[in-house]
Amino acid sequence: MSTVLDTPVSFRATSDRLVFAFLFGILATSMFFWFFPEADLVASRLFFSPGDGFTLSKDPVLRWLRSSSDWVLGGIVGMLAARILWCAVQSSLASPQARKPVWLLAGLALGPGLIVNAILKELWGRPRPHQVDAFGGDAVYQKVWVISDWCSGNCSFVSGEASASAWLVAAAIVSPKPIRRAATAMAVFYAGSLSLNRVAFGGHFLSDVILAWLICGLVFALLYRVLPARAHSFRSRGGRISTRASDQ
Repeated sequence: MSTVLDTPVSFRATSDRLVFAFLFGILATSMFFWFFPEADLVASRLFFSPGDGFTLSKDPVLRWLRSSSDWVLGGIVGMLAARILWCAVQSSLASPQARKPVWLLAGLALGPGLIVNAILKELWGRPRPHQVDAFGGDAVYQKVWVISDWCSGNCSFVSGEASASAWLVAAAIVSPKPIRRAATAMAVFYAGSLSLNRVAFGGHFLSDVILAWLICGLVFALLYRVLPARAHSFRSRGGRISTRASDQ
């Protein structure tokens, strides 16, 4: 008979806690930067030099670090796509082996892809730090979640590269157990450096980076809640039904 997917109660409880944690983080961060907008300007000012602008944006090492993310992201996406293709050939897309790559690619498409780049960055109109008058530009600083016309597209709110960095951490968290701790530690350091880079370059405010991580974390948690944790296969043997559960 066909494969039936089920989600254990304990798994649901864990996923629910993650969802509420990210919702609280988004609310708390938004309120902080709404009532203390100067925090954004103070953070960006650490990397700004009057007359010279955001000088670190010209640093060759930091520019290489930024460009490296495209190769890292592309490599991981390629491996995940290959894994899904292999599962499809084996007719096992409902298996636990396919769940992680499906979750990761769906999270990348919905989080950094749709919500961050296609919606928030295109519609909210928040100018980037190097565009605002406090740092030599002509635009006026806008608080978090304020929709403005100071930017017409690919704007500051929220950071697309920071959201992709958050996805890299998610990929490391669900990597094979023998390398999971090391991979997660490396991913956090690498992703954190990429995100801080955006502030140092004058490309994003600190709130853009933090909210990008939290929003994408919420998307990943919701998807993890929806996708089943176990696959149960049911086969008839002499009129009796046997069940086999496979752990993620």
